[in-house]
Amino acid sequence: MKRDDFSWMIGGVQGSGVDTSAIVFSKAAASGGLYVFGKREYYSNIKGEHSYFQVRVSKDLIRSHVDTVDMLATFEEETIFRHALEVRSEGAIIYDPDQDTKRLDTIPTIEANVKATLTAELSKAGLSADVKGVIELARRRGVHIYPVPYNDLLKEVGTKHGETSLSTLQRMLNVMAVASSFALLSYDQELVKDAVRKQFKSKPKVAEMNADAVGAAYGFMGQKYAGSFAYKLSPVKADGTRLFVRGNSMVAMAKELAGCRLQTYYPITPASDESEYLEAHSEMQLDGAASQGEPRLAEAAAMKGKGAIAVVQSEDEIAAVTMAIGGGIAGVRSSTSTSGPGFSLMAEGLGYAGMNEVPVVVTLYSRGGPSTGLPTRHEQGDLRFALHAGHGEFPRLVLASGDLEEAFYDTVRAFNYSEKYQTPVIHMVDKALANSDGTIPMLDVKRVKIDRGALLREIKDVTNGEFKRFKHVESGISPRAPVGTKGGVYWLTGDEHDEVGHISEDPVNRDYMMEKRMGKMELAAKEIPISDRANFFGPEKADVTVVSWGSTKGAILDAMEWLKSDGITVNFLQIRLVNPFPTEYVTALLSKAKKVVGIEMNYSGQLIGIVRERTCIPVEQMVIKYNGRPMSSEEIYDAIKMIHEGKAPKRMVLKRGA
Repeated sequence: MKRDDFSWMIGGVQGSGVDTSAIVFSKAAASGGLYVFGKREYYSNIKGEHSYFQVRVSKDLIRSHVDTVDMLATFEEETIFRHALEVRSEGAIIYDPDQDTKRLDTIPTIEANVKATLTAELSKAGLSADVKGVIELARRRGVHIYPVPYNDLLKEVGTKHGETSLSTLQRMLNVMAVASSFALLSYDQELVKDAVRKQFKSKPKVAEMNADAVGAAYGFMGQKYAGSFAYKLSPVKADGTRLFVRGNSMVAMAKELAGCRLQTYYPITPASDESEYLEAHSEMQLDGAASQGEPRLAEAAAMKGKGAIAVVQSEDEIAAVTMAIGGGIAGVRSSTSTSGPGFSLMAEGLGYAGMNEVPVVVTLYSRGGPSTGLPTRHEQGDLRFALHAGHGEFPRLVLASGDLEEAFYDTVRAFNYSEKYQTPVIHMVDKALANSDGTIPMLDVKRVKIDRGALLREIKDVTNGEFKRFKHVESGISPRAPVGTKGGVYWLTGDEHDEVGHISEDPVNRDYMMEKRMGKMELAAKEIPISDRANFFGPEKADVTVVSWGSTKGAILDAMEWLKSDGITVNFLQIRLVNPFPTEYVTALLSKAKKVVGIEMNYSGQLIGIVRERTCIPVEQMVIKYNGRPMSSEEIYDAIKMIHEGKAPKRMVLKRGA
């Protein structure tokens, strides 16, 4: 497999600026016209444990992370112990030689099995279980080692700025590690300084001191190691304007553009980042609303070109979903965001929305379960739960996005579907996608169309002062009016009801209301185009057909390119709208496939089970992963190659990731 990209990693204690350093690295690379994909891994505690960030860059489009590390930038010892042996031969490690004597057995945050494995490797090589030993073992494996005396360089910067406190200066260690990396790659220094200044723009003095730290690192690396590392990173001319964005933020921006004006949430990882972004950007300009139609046209006129979203942190997830449902009843586009345990608490609220045909969007950020599970790790274990959450039967659309761009447009679709079919929509965005950073082409807001469905502004059809909110209509989608609309009264209850909303246990009425509600799925299946329900990539005929969903999309597409160069043809069916399921389309595709492989991030192969239920086509070859770390394109490449060669078990469990 030939990779035409560069993989950089940085790690450190949570709270020490690892995330910031990765963002600076990514922005500097993106500013130089390079494509970027970043993967963030962190523990569920706030501070103290180890976190790391891998950034992959290329002049060509990239959509996933890889397992190989080409350069490891460190500024503390745990990152060396955990990741030094992941660096490829001819790769590079940048580290502080002051860490040489730090021993493995003094690091309490490293798991016992990791310590035991590393200690055994070092002992076998006749090396001590300290930083010096690990660095030497990496050197013997062909890794280039670059010691950088961070503290000496920081003192020079401090002298220039009149700062003598070493503890204050050490806050720039992460930026110095980034700068040392770019210097070794002979990358444009000014692009790095510009990224630093943008990152710290709210603190001009801090920004300039960090920019000078970049200069000091470049000066040292240029004098000491000029030309010693073979790989060079150069800016290129970008093919159009791009965005550098994170998954959570992408969904948040789409919600505002879609006209969502009420977001509720109870803090939970990894969903909270979306609501916190909305809180920080709750006000928006609506100057361009006239070309976009309702609801922003009226909003822009009423608020003189300004708009705002109300973001409410509720007391729990039950309150969050019911508050959002209340917003939908009032005629406001409303949503809530949560993850597994929180979604469990929302089940009864979903049933209430289903019974009363209330539009509401739930953004479900999948993470490792069950129970609290792996709060900050990745999994796709909630698909069947999303399909069936809540007792009894009621309609809901389940939409799963596969990448950053898709997450944006699918968010808008979720609101349109919810209001058009007057039902809950569950938009699934897994943890890997939520915490991925990447460069994507500039979004086309002209593609964003708002459909509010059968929403009445005025009630005219009134009988004895009552409005038939659940009126018998041929489509099954009764016109709705927000509570308080002049001209009629209707009731909302958790019980079965008649056309006006009065409680009814009449069997004839029950049959009609059940058929009315559940018939929405048939209508949605007919009306929603297949292009919004599934994607198909690759040639019509192929050696291997992959079926998957969610964030595995990028890794599969990248792996397909490498497999093609090996002479192995692969096509890929990505299911996006899981409910209503695109049964006929999937059946037609898979019935012609030579070899079908299901790829999922869960134990049981949930989507593959659904495929079999809906199409009667068994998918006997499964590639699954459930260790909490997302699939890499290299893993998928290796797995499909083994399958094509007939060397793979029917159930392959992938295990890579630190």
